[in-house]
Amino acid sequence: MDWQEISVSTQPEAVEAVSDLFHRLGAGGVVIEDPDILLRMTQSGQWDAYELPQKRLEQLQPVVKGYLPVNEELPEKQEELKTGLAQIALRLCQEPYRVDLITINEEDWANSWKAYFKPLKISEKLVIRPTWEPYAARSGEIVLDLDPGMAFGTGSHVTTVMCACLLEKYIRPGDSVIDVGAGTGILAMGAARLGAGEVLAVDYDPVAVKVARENVQQNNLDDKVRVLSNDLLTGLEITADLITANIIADIIIRLLPQVKSRLYPEGIFIASGIIKERKAEVTAAARKLGFMLVEEREEEGWTAQVWKVREC
Repeated sequence: MDWQEISVSTQPEAVEAVSDLFHRLGAGGVVIEDPDILLRMTQSGQWDAYELPQKRLEQLQPVVKGYLPVNEELPEKQEELKTGLAQIALRLCQEPYRVDLITINEEDWANSWKAYFKPLKISEKLVIRPTWEPYAARSGEIVLDLDPGMAFGTGSHVTTVMCACLLEKYIRPGDSVIDVGAGTGILAMGAARLGAGEVLAVDYDPVAVKVARENVQQNNLDDKVRVLSNDLLTGLEITADLITANIIADIIIRLLPQVKSRLYPEGIFIASGIIKERKAEVTAAARKLGFMLVEEREEEGWTAQVWKVREC
């Protein structure tokens, strides 16, 4: 299959909105190229700068890339994208976006991006290892083998890192866990390897569901992690000790009532992917439903929060 790669150069505060727009258009995946992440990885020694294209090293603004299938619906979706970007620019009082288009086939994409994905420690214990990269685990480390395929989730974004660190802090042996918006399955697999008794990974994107299932099998976690295609927690009769959601503010707000009805007493909800401009909105929505803020972390303009349902 051929894919239309649409690259949108934007400002940090618009990254969430542009990503959400791509998702609403049915993108086969979304990539966020953030120069802050690149700088952090190269300075920490986790990535080698010489392996990266000069264009990436010189990049000043975040670039959000969406991938749409090249078919009869593409022209209409491109027009919807154009309209959506104009509305975002108007709402945020920004200059017009720069949009670049490239048509690529799936095989070329699957091979070309691998130079960017190296073994990465995302919490005190959890390490993400690309299936094609060697890595010698240190004492106490938990290594997860990962092949993102077309699901575009490698664990490098700060929202995933914060979520993984909080998951490691709050999970208890034997906990039942739900990961909403599971992507490639990183957090769900991490929960299982950190001691969860059972884990449900949920995603709406069929590509993500397929890739997450493959990664669960790759890590021999079939007995603990179940991957399901579903719209958030709609229609699911299930209760958990801990729920994670590394998504975006709008979806977290929509998810909050479902989380409240599916958490055991004293259960934990970890929400990440909240751009700082939307933090107050998410906080207000959670408190209105009776959630109590336990902990909050902020990095590079993003927020992760830990909530409990307040006792009556």
